[in-house]
Amino acid sequence: MPTSPTTAMSKAEYLALAEQKYNDLQALGTAPTFYDYEKSFEAIWLELGRQVLERNMGPVPDDRRKKKDDDALWPNPNSK
Repeated sequence: MPTSPTTAMSKAEYLALAEQKYNDLQALGTAPTFYDYEKSFEAIWLELGRQVLERNMGPVPDDRRKKKDDDALWPNPNSK
């Protein structure tokens, strides 16, 4: 994980993303059961968190499992 974000998100950008989810959060009051409320609440926050993380860290790579390590702990002697 980089020590500093590659593309820092401004406060205005964060507030714009949160504002998009505000109406969804307000609509949760009509959920018939607490389970439905909790399930929808979690989905909204996970989506907002994903959007904020992607804005701060950059786009998700094609292969989400691939890790980039420019400073390997154990360099591969056969890789040159």
